[in-house]
Amino acid sequence: QVQLMESGGGSVQAGGSLKLSCQISGRAHPNAYGAWFRQAPGKEREGVACLCRAGDTTYTDSIKGRFTISKDGANTLYLQLSTLKPEDTAMYYCALTRGPSWGVDCLRMSAVLNWGQGTQVNVSS
Repeated sequence: QVQLMESGGGSVQAGGSLKLSCQISGRAHPNAYGAWFRQAPGKEREGVACLCRAGDTTYTDSIKGRFTISKDGANTLYLQLSTLKPEDTAMYYCALTRGPSWGVDCLRMSAVLNWGQGTQVNVSS
């Protein structure tokens, strides 16, 4: 059974930074993509960034240039959040997804194989 555990969320002022971490345990699919999703209050969950084993990345437009997805080996996934805005306030979820090698968009909810429990990020103006 695959388990994903996020950490690193918190409260910051606009313009600040946070680094989210996701510890992955269990038998993940060998070709799974690491991904981050977020869900703001009253909004649908959306894909933010994903990363394949080879290092290729995909970002949603609203965070390009501000967020960076990375990994440390096969078991730890990160999301560096910089130049944060109040509209970045959300619960952030780590996920393992299918992706382009499967012919699917790794930022779609339908691509998700496994979810973490989430970590809250609050950005004040």
